[in-house]
Amino acid sequence: MEPTAAKASDVEPSKRVSPWRVRPYRPEDWDAIARVHDLARLDELRQSVGTEAFLTLAETFEEEGLFDGEVWVAEDGLAEPVVVGFVALADGEITWLYVDPTRYGQGIGTTLLRHALDRGGPEVETTVLDGNDRALALYRREGFVIVETKQGKLAGNEAFPATGHIMKWHAPPT
Repeated sequence: MEPTAAKASDVEPSKRVSPWRVRPYRPEDWDAIARVHDLARLDELRQSVGTEAFLTLAETFEEEGLFDGEVWVAEDGLAEPVVVGFVALADGEITWLYVDPTRYGQGIGTTLLRHALDRGGPEVETTVLDGNDRALALYRREGFVIVETKQGKLAGNEAFPATGHIMKWHAPPT
């Protein structure tokens, strides 16, 4: 009898192979991550506080501390790789995670999130805007739970009220 290949659903999540390559951010990635952010941020805001609150990455990255920690990008596996998403981790918090909207549902967000979790220590936190159901589902699938919901001002554009879910993840015991 010949062995059968395991289905992706049979493989422990952290052991699955991804078609996306994750590597550290380089300055030449700026235009690509700005494009990804600006397109995906509009989707995020459309589902939450409204697109009137939109500001570009160029307008917000410094004040919101994009480079306060580590930043990684995901690339497709083509001969001329294209940046398809990015994630930032600072002091045990995922502060940014955006995927090119034309690539939603392809596992890029999961790949980036798992990469950050592997480097984030025993406890990692993030905040997700209320209404951003796609992001909430991603974090929940990876084991995050909502520990608090806060109302306040939208980070990066404080003129707009927002509701955010603070979510935490704990590394499984070894």
